[in-house]
Amino acid sequence: MAKVGIVMGSDSDMKVMAKAADILEELGISYEMRIISAHREPDVFFEYAKSAEEKGFKVIIAGAGMAAHLPGMCAAIFPMPVIGVPMHTTSLGGRDSLYSIVQMPSGIPVATVAIGGGANAGLLAAKILATSDPELLGRLKAYSAKLREQVMKKDEKLQDQGPAAFLV
Repeated sequence: MAKVGIVMGSDSDMKVMAKAADILEELGISYEMRIISAHREPDVFFEYAKSAEEKGFKVIIAGAGMAAHLPGMCAAIFPMPVIGVPMHTTSLGGRDSLYSIVQMPSGIPVATVAIGGGANAGLLAAKILATSDPELLGRLKAYSAKLREQVMKKDEKLQDQGPAAFLV
């Protein structure tokens, strides 16, 4: 049973949303990924959001661009956490998406990551789930340790070889 729903309004969002899926897979978290347009197929969207709880979802990650209604509408229907991922847009660079997602009315919260922040959305979903899953919390701690080691190796390379080693 999927614990996380990943939904996006368009296949053009896939590069960003796949990063959330990659994180979830790395941490051993099951998910279901869908492309559903809240504007072009509202009946399909409403069924998705209404059935998410009974499917076992604990968190929904919703990515959207421009008017970006998908995350907010998920939050209006789904009773558990929703994480909004604003997409970069050509007209306003994603600020339109960000503002649409972050400016939710009182009572309908959407946790929001950076424009194009699919990986952080996956990590935030994992952290939410880890509040009641000690094994997942251990995997998250190991993931953080791995990130720390990567930075330490880069600094060691800088100290040994100087800045030119990074300009290749």
